[in-house]
Amino acid sequence: MVINKMFKVAGIGEVLWDIHGDDKTLGGAPANFACHCGILGAHAYVVSCVGDDALGAAGRDFLQQHGVDCSGLLVAASLQTGRVQVTLGHGGQPEYEIKQHVAWDAISFTAELAGLAPRLDAVCFGSLSQRSDASRDAIGRFLDATRPDCLRMFDINLRQTYYSDAVILDSLKRANALKVNDEELPILAAMLGIPGTDSEQLKAIVRAHDMKLAVLTCGSKGAWIVTPDDANFAAAPPPTVLASTVGAGDSFTAAVVTGYLNGNTLEDINRHANTVASHVCTQLGAVPPLPPKTENGDER
Repeated sequence: MVINKMFKVAGIGEVLWDIHGDDKTLGGAPANFACHCGILGAHAYVVSCVGDDALGAAGRDFLQQHGVDCSGLLVAASLQTGRVQVTLGHGGQPEYEIKQHVAWDAISFTAELAGLAPRLDAVCFGSLSQRSDASRDAIGRFLDATRPDCLRMFDINLRQTYYSDAVILDSLKRANALKVNDEELPILAAMLGIPGTDSEQLKAIVRAHDMKLAVLTCGSKGAWIVTPDDANFAAAPPPTVLASTVGAGDSFTAAVVTGYLNGNTLEDINRHANTVASHVCTQLGAVPPLPPKTENGDER
């Protein structure tokens, strides 16, 4: 499965740094998604906002070093770049404090973004970045400015209390594709009043919201991809060494989006996405390089 066209793809939303002691790692699902799309052959953009500070400059450098076009990365001079403070709680489990009133809470719909949106083949967005009215409005306007055939992937990405029924329902109206994990689907299905098995719930969401596809990731078990006419489940290949799951979901989403744009079968898309995510789990860092066969989608 070789990507034979340089599709234009964007991740819109939070760009932030995970800070654990003296260590820091760039994160945010839209940023990770954009990096992975670039690795997989797309012209990838990130649409967000950083502060006029050292972390903002370092974030831009990181993204550009990973092949991401930062022409949609805004700067808010009066706000700090987003940060997540990571501490170890009871039993060594990580606990996250997502700082509020930071730069990605102040994304604005500029003339540059209005010009970028109609040129995109796909855009990925989530719920966390819509916690502020300003960013929610900008993201909505950006999505509305995309072409009708643009793939608008809603990676629901529920975090703590930073979402509401209104944000989820409005996002579903603007999306034509959905990605959830096995912890998020029961919450979404209950919100929508949809019974049934996992695949039945996905099919019902696709029908109810006129979607092109819906994706359910089940961690090490594998994933479902459902379209109006088809459904595919693929088991995940076990990672040779489990180093970290950070970024695996974002890499899966990137592989699905690029594979779908390339017109590949659900079976090929699902197999490749599982292989990419499994490889990411063997590495430290959310956006490690991919082996040539995995990057090109030729795992056979």
